[in-house]
Amino acid sequence: MKILLVYPNYPETFWSFKYALKFIGKKATHPPLGLLTVAALLPKEWEKRLVDMNVTTLRDTDLEWADYVFISAMSIQTEPVKRVIERCKRLGVKIVAGGPLFTTGYEEFEDVDHFVLNEAEITLPPFLEDLQNGCARHLYTSQELSDIDEVPIPLWELINMKHYAIMSVQYSRGCPYHCEFCDIPYLYGNKVRIKSKDRIVAELESLHSHGWKGDVFFVDDNFIGNTRKLKKEFLPALIEWMERKRYPFVFNTEASIDLADDEELMQLMVQAGFTAVFVGIETPNEASLAECNKVQNKNRDLIASVKKIQRFGLFVTGGFIVGFDNDPPSIFERLTAFIQESGIVSAMVGLLNAPRGSKLYQRLLKEGRILQNVTGDNTDFTINFTPRMDYETLIRGYGRVINSIYSSEPYYQRMKMFLKDFQHMQKKTFQFQFYYLGAFFKTIVFLGIIDEERVYYWKIFFWSLFKRTQLFPWALVFAVYGYQYRKVFGKYL
Repeated sequence: MKILLVYPNYPETFWSFKYALKFIGKKATHPPLGLLTVAALLPKEWEKRLVDMNVTTLRDTDLEWADYVFISAMSIQTEPVKRVIERCKRLGVKIVAGGPLFTTGYEEFEDVDHFVLNEAEITLPPFLEDLQNGCARHLYTSQELSDIDEVPIPLWELINMKHYAIMSVQYSRGCPYHCEFCDIPYLYGNKVRIKSKDRIVAELESLHSHGWKGDVFFVDDNFIGNTRKLKKEFLPALIEWMERKRYPFVFNTEASIDLADDEELMQLMVQAGFTAVFVGIETPNEASLAECNKVQNKNRDLIASVKKIQRFGLFVTGGFIVGFDNDPPSIFERLTAFIQESGIVSAMVGLLNAPRGSKLYQRLLKEGRILQNVTGDNTDFTINFTPRMDYETLIRGYGRVINSIYSSEPYYQRMKMFLKDFQHMQKKTFQFQFYYLGAFFKTIVFLGIIDEERVYYWKIFFWSLFKRTQLFPWALVFAVYGYQYRKVFGKYL
């Protein structure tokens, strides 16, 4: 068999980092970890190629070469997915589809030949067996959850790592919480399944042996879902490996806000090489937290928790949402003030949407409030249900938040606050790469000369250079992030 694995391109969103990537000469942030893992599940004797449309063009000759096209995607990639499917049908190439987009809404893609849904470790083997026997079915699905310690190491040789800013690994699947708006429990369950320390170290060894040095993202939806195993087994092993390898990687991940309650865990993460965590803070409004069952965020001083995490040496990226039923008219000003006071430099604010598979979707469907499927785009000012708040009031208020936090003056104020307060704990966090030199000079040209907001750049440039020298590289990275956000939301600023 000749198998072409296709990953559709991302439209411009927070996560695409289209403008920021140009500074470091990269084409995409992360590689398609799911497809690389699926490739490792396929028979070794099969020929395999991978086209990530975020870094290269999908040509008709690529499609004509293949016996089957395997495609995976998330909701944000819906339109590019449809275009790929149309091209496959036109050329007569059979399609095998899986991943979150198809698992939650495969009925919408009539031209796909075979759906291999849910966890591929469970559903792919029977499909391959049926394919070999000439009786492959249209649909393969299962609610069984895999032992992820048996998942094969991704086939890194299918990609050119030089195209990517960050490599990805997975330590765990599932989340112990039941947030209403989240579809992770539907996709991966509430039981947190983890890989053994030896298994995950072997994956890091594989990345290292393929020549990677730099940032590695643990894609877990909640990295701290099993703190006992983390503290007693994995992090000590990771610390030992990093010391032995002379700190080739810098780690970041996603975690719930209760990370702030475990000082030992934060210390171990920093010692292991973690520098940043994405935290779903969502809202400062207690009634809205109760509404969406965000129990881990309730009844706590959220700003104090953020500052504590950062005081222990972990940079916090915050996720926020407006549009809850219990959001009062004052939520927009409260949220803006919260973000400024917290010193969260990279604050990502989106409108509430209800993905299929989430409890929110089921509730709103019963209430007759669902209008359409989610776009997955957190920058397009859309909401897929009828909100309790007047729609125009919600959209205008959201626009005010965007304007308030991404305009240069408040953004650079937060940046300076963070750099003043941040405690740099890591033994070694800066992995020099030659392309950093080019990125440095590009910041000077684009942010210090061409950009209309250059006065803010030069202020933070010299202040951090002389006052917080150790964090000077971070200051430049944050300046680039600010440029990215202003470009994405430029029409609203």
